Amino acid sequence: MSKTENWLADPLSLFDVRGKVAVVTGASGAFGSLAAKVLAGAGARLVLAAGNESAMAETAQACRALGAPVQTVARRPATETDCDAILDVALLAYDALDILVVGSGLNDPCPITEQSLERFEAVMDGNLTSAWLLCRAFGARVIPRGTKAKVVLVSSARGKLGHPAGYSAYCASKAATDGLTRALGCEWGKYGITVNAIAPTVFRSPLTAWMFEDNEKANAVRAGFLSRVPLGRLGEPEDLAGPLLFLCSRASDFHTGHTVYADGGYTAG
Repeated sequence: MSKTENWLADPLSLFDVRGKVAVVTGASGAFGSLAAKVLAGAGARLVLAAGNESAMAETAQACRALGAPVQTVARRPATETDCDAILDVALLAYDALDILVVGSGLNDPCPITEQSLERFEAVMDGNLTSAWLLCRAFGARVIPRGTKAKVVLVSSARGKLGHPAGYSAYCASKAATDGLTRALGCEWGKYGITVNAIAPTVFRSPLTAWMFEDNEKANAVRAGFLSRVPLGRLGEPEDLAGPLLFLCSRASDFHTGHTVYADGGYTAG
């Protein structure tokens, strides 16, 4: 067997991230916390960043219980200074930057005629500008080192589809996230840095727990939503774990600029 075919003896080795240094922002939120725990369980070394220190501490504790070394930074990637500080913790602690998961973001549903410019800009800043700033700081540190790396942004099914409940800011920000993913995938390919996005629909989290309940309101909302989901169910955390690990590992070395929809087929119809 040739050297290039050694992986055939252990195809699962393509998904190995043991020892890799992963920076995860939004580590106090549903996706960021999940991403941190998945990477911890897979053997990565972590730097977690979030504005909510107590919730981030819970995530960090769970990751350490899974055997991962963890550094924490009580910052959101809102400014250049914040982004520099987050990434420099990783370099100081581990002298490496292999994986960046931008899990921070927000939504503020409001009819466009009632939404102030400030509220619109807050959503755009939280979902797009922060990702752009963090990617810029990441590239500035990784490219000169000449090492391969993985960047995973968080998009949404709403980056492709509209929503009638006042999502003009959110949908626009996630569509722009998809655009940023494609642009950086093209720009950074020559450096061996892949840039991809995961786009979930509704999955189980503290914010969506009510949709999984058995009561009249939840049943009605869930039935209406599931009528448009080919696989006929809401998402579970493990439905995001697989795509995340794929995009963070060398299994995705020939995949870049893509938005991966973890949505049960919702955007296919």
